[in-house]
Amino acid sequence: MEHAADVLVIGAGPVGLTLANALRRLSVRVRIVDRAPGTNREPRADVIFPRAGEALGALGVGETIRRHSYQMRGAEFYGDGRRLGSFVTGRFDSDYPCAMTIEQNDIERLLAEELAEREVNVEWRTEATGMRQDADHVEVTLRLPDGSSQVATAPWVVACDGNRSAVREWLGIPFEGKRRANLQVIQGNVVPSWPLSDRPGHGYIFLAGRCTVIAFPTPGPGYRIFCVRDDPEPAHTEPPTLTELRDLVAATADIPELRLTVVEPVWLSRGRFSDRLAAAFRHGRVLLAGDAAHAWAPIGGHGMNVGMLGAHNLAWKLAAVHCGQAAEILLDSYDTEQRALAQGVIRDMRLNIMETLLPEPLHRVRTALLKAALPWPGCQRRVEWLMSDFGRNHRGSPLSWQLPLLPGRGPRAGDRMPDVLVIPAAGGPPVRLHQLLGYDRWTLLVAAARADAGTLHRLRQDCAHSPAPIDVLPVLAADRDPTRHLGRVHDLKLIRPDGYVGLSAPIDRVEALRTYLARFLSP
Repeated sequence: MEHAADVLVIGAGPVGLTLANALRRLSVRVRIVDRAPGTNREPRADVIFPRAGEALGALGVGETIRRHSYQMRGAEFYGDGRRLGSFVTGRFDSDYPCAMTIEQNDIERLLAEELAEREVNVEWRTEATGMRQDADHVEVTLRLPDGSSQVATAPWVVACDGNRSAVREWLGIPFEGKRRANLQVIQGNVVPSWPLSDRPGHGYIFLAGRCTVIAFPTPGPGYRIFCVRDDPEPAHTEPPTLTELRDLVAATADIPELRLTVVEPVWLSRGRFSDRLAAAFRHGRVLLAGDAAHAWAPIGGHGMNVGMLGAHNLAWKLAAVHCGQAAEILLDSYDTEQRALAQGVIRDMRLNIMETLLPEPLHRVRTALLKAALPWPGCQRRVEWLMSDFGRNHRGSPLSWQLPLLPGRGPRAGDRMPDVLVIPAAGGPPVRLHQLLGYDRWTLLVAAARADAGTLHRLRQDCAHSPAPIDVLPVLAADRDPTRHLGRVHDLKLIRPDGYVGLSAPIDRVEALRTYLARFLSP
């Protein structure tokens, strides 16, 4: 059966647009539909953390996003109106060392424009109303803008249609979890008048017992104000008034003279949330991504980021299976890896002491601890590492093979490969490692000291039998502590298209490489 597209993406939010761009980068034919009339005008999510920045960079859209964003360079902490200390970012090796603040509506617009340059336009006002799967394709009934119906067929469908996903319901997949009790999030985009300095990329975090207020400048006028507070009136569902937001921020920050002015488009939001995971992220030829697969309270601001990382994880696997370069176990690993990522973020954000609502005695302990800990570089480094998502890994994935099981220093199978400076064995100046990797291929990384002509010939022969492209890359370390970032000199590392280590093994264990390739990279 001939199909107009290889993958039909339902939902053109940040996750669906990231997925569509990733698939097009891999020359997969894509169709993307959304029932909305166009890209969102509401700001909603507004931060891209470093690991998601790297993912967008690998897809060729990172620099576009960065040009339209502010780099989050640091923040000042206050407790009950008293300054506790400052926090700075940008410590880690990466082309995207800092988080970026940019409104979701701008992200969607930029991603849609990038997708149009790749000859795919979002089909707005097009709603999926039904679905049926066969062994080799999926049929989706669409309601078109003129009210007529169309049956679209594609070998694969990915649902990015939000936490009330119609596709998930059609498939009968439970959305497991429960509501967060006594928690609401109040947000607004405003221009504050206060006795604090205003600098792009530098924000404020105000702590009180029943409320945390986070304020960061946005590339448009003013600040995004994000308030996590208790919920004394759960039945009150109306958006907050500007007065309610002002009073909440003024009390938490102890700035009684505070004035707020709304900016256009006016956006004031009140939200209550549940922590939920779909029971399965794949059902035959249909997959769930973003909020359709997982959703939680926006503590820490990682929801959109985890969805984008999921799209980055899924696209290369789906393309490889569809093009006959890999076994379906590769695609099945998406559920394992993305589920673990979402569960880890939910767990960590529940322990996020910055945004945890505490009784007054515990709040006083928190402020004392923060005042003591903020000057300590080790504390700042640990917090930045957690927020960057660089440390989140796929060690529990079936794709992660570590030999020996108890490795020495350096990245393990399942870890993000650090973006450190290396020198290609072919010569040239030092370059960041991620610039030598590619989303369209695997990379077999070996130390140039062990990459004699015979070894390289043997490794290239082994890789040549794989239907998936694999680049054998010998490098010299440009770091004073190469083992910490690249691992042992006598190990090879097979790096996946998304930048994570798939196989780590001694270079003389060629049978491990052959077995890995036969297991995963075969039709």
